[in-house]
Amino acid sequence: MTRLADQCASDVAARPHAEQLLDITVLSGGPSAEREVSLKSGQAVASALESQGHRIQCADISPDSLEALAIPADLVFVMLHGKFGEDGQVQRILEARGLRYTGSDATASSIVMDKVATKSRFIEAQVPTPRFDVVTRDRVDTVLRSWCPPAVIKPISEGSSIDCVIAHDRTILRSAVEQMTDRYGRCMIEQCIEGPELTVGILGDRALPPIQIRTKRDFYDYEAKYIDNDTEYLFDIDLPLAVLEEIQSLSLKAHQALGCRDFSRVDWMVDEVTHQPYALEVNTIPGFTDHSLLPKAAQRAGIAFGQLCQRIVDMTLSR
Repeated sequence: MTRLADQCASDVAARPHAEQLLDITVLSGGPSAEREVSLKSGQAVASALESQGHRIQCADISPDSLEALAIPADLVFVMLHGKFGEDGQVQRILEARGLRYTGSDATASSIVMDKVATKSRFIEAQVPTPRFDVVTRDRVDTVLRSWCPPAVIKPISEGSSIDCVIAHDRTILRSAVEQMTDRYGRCMIEQCIEGPELTVGILGDRALPPIQIRTKRDFYDYEAKYIDNDTEYLFDIDLPLAVLEEIQSLSLKAHQALGCRDFSRVDWMVDEVTHQPYALEVNTIPGFTDHSLLPKAAQRAGIAFGQLCQRIVDMTLSR
């Protein structure tokens, strides 16, 4: 375990669980493309909080169905992945109603959900990130003149690698950009970094142990995340300790530069030759089952899943 991970485990272990038993509403499901994953995260969190003695109400809400928010609760545990849940919409609704809720606030959530705004904050904070450009329908030809494969094409405001494409030739590059701009109006083209893919969970003001992700696919796409059984998650990473600790330190820096609070997960690519790390994005509400990446990292640091959920409740109550 790295020094930062040791410090994190010690810090969390030193904090007692809140003795107060609470009425907690867990929000999951929602209208985004990540609905099914959100439902699983919400159920896992609800079960964990029930095991801590809390009284739990699970609610599947959407912009047009907010009745569950009228039921009295001590706090709202937000497990809505993707649009509406992670882009600041539900946070603004909760703030307007004066409801206490977990995770990042509306402003940070809206920035993090926008990959371009996120990368702009990375650059300001001197967090290394791959070269990128924004493509709109009227800029396709202009932008593509300055890009060569391999390149990554992504929607600007989707999660879970939905609709992401790695283009290894010019034909696929142009096709992917045209299709994505037709669908979304704009997209992002990004330098493709060849090398290990890592992710670092943040809990409070500490970085959790890094995890390396290995997939048989071209990259860690939606299927590799949620369907494949052969995706590997490794804590024994074949990189120098100094590089891993730098990535942990930069992950906390990225989390703070974006104004995130309580918890997040920062995704990285590491150049296989130079070992230079590049931040890809931050997830303010990452997957939250006991098999998800942030909970895996917390477990590695000595924090069981129920304790992790309780720790987030404690941080919310302390605000």
